Amino acid sequence: MYEEMFTSRLSALRMKKGVSARDMSLSLGQSAGYVNKIENGQILPSMTLFFIICEYLEITPQNFFDVDLENPKQTNKLLETIKHLDDGTQELLYCLLVRLLSDKK
Repeated sequence: MYEEMFTSRLSALRMKKGVSARDMSLSLGQSAGYVNKIENGQILPSMTLFFIICEYLEITPQNFFDVDLENPKQTNKLLETIKHLDDGTQELLYCLLVRLLSDKK
């Protein structure tokens, strides 16, 4: 169960980044078929390589396992920016987001 979620999440995040499994494998310093083997459920990465994969994808390990987060890299950028706003501005931004989401329905 977890292995399947892991492999599908890796594939989705890799495709979101717009790289092939081969290019990602080589960028990670692994054999050309490494990521393909993970995505096909043949192997799982070591913990060290998992952290390297997250770094390559520019996400946190927590982001990796949050399958509801479709674009974790963008979400992280937004959160990092929001941290620098004062409380009042954060509240205004929150209200704007709620309004935008309610208009979509």
